Amino acid sequence: MIVEIKNLSKAFNEHVVLDDVSLKIKDGENFVVFGRSGTGKSVLLKCIVGLLVPDTGEIFVDGVDILKVKEKELNKIRKNIGFLFQGSALYDSMTVRENLEFPLIRNFNFKVGEIDNKVKTVLEKVDLLEAIDKMPAELSGGMKKRIGLARTIITEPQLILYDEPTTGLDPITTKEISRLIVDLQEDLNVTAVVVTHDLICAHIIADHAVVLKDGKIRYEGDLSKLTTTDDEFLNDFFDRDFFEDKKGST
Repeated sequence: MIVEIKNLSKAFNEHVVLDDVSLKIKDGENFVVFGRSGTGKSVLLKCIVGLLVPDTGEIFVDGVDILKVKEKELNKIRKNIGFLFQGSALYDSMTVRENLEFPLIRNFNFKVGEIDNKVKTVLEKVDLLEAIDKMPAELSGGMKKRIGLARTIITEPQLILYDEPTTGLDPITTKEISRLIVDLQEDLNVTAVVVTHDLICAHIIADHAVVLKDGKIRYEGDLSKLTTTDDEFLNDFFDRDFFEDKKGST
């Protein structure tokens, strides 16, 4: 298991967002986390990468309990984790090239030529080499997502955490970004944890899924089984007709 979480709980004042959550994420799989807004999905990601500290529980990343290591060791672990933020989080004052160079310069000791090669290689992977000298303001929403993804993979992480990777995108661009996530997972042999409420995205990428409700895991398993349950909450949350249409199209 590349990630194992045991009995994780997190509250903000009186509001409990994660309540005794336990899960295992296998090496090389695309693991999707569903849930309504405020149910702890993004908090879960931030706990995995060490941006938030849970109140109780254990988090193992590649066998190491990140809650028990010192900051220096935690930073080493973070170098193997990519995080794609919901808004792509590009630096507006930097060109695409500079945005991609930034994590390499800050965290590694590559030579100038090596950095240039890596920047061009990842831009080719997301099919945006021509945007290398553009500013973020010149990019569409889908292009920003691609550049954010390029910056995420440029450090060659073992694990990538995606926070709502298709939010605000039209259905066609959503499919393109989702397929790109799958292609990169296969090409780079990485593990992905994807927080989303987008059924199109989930249908394309999910190997395994969990649904959070009131801070707890309400469902865990194969995505297709979400539409065969008698659970009222799951039936309300998911569109059965959507999955029936997908079955008919395969």
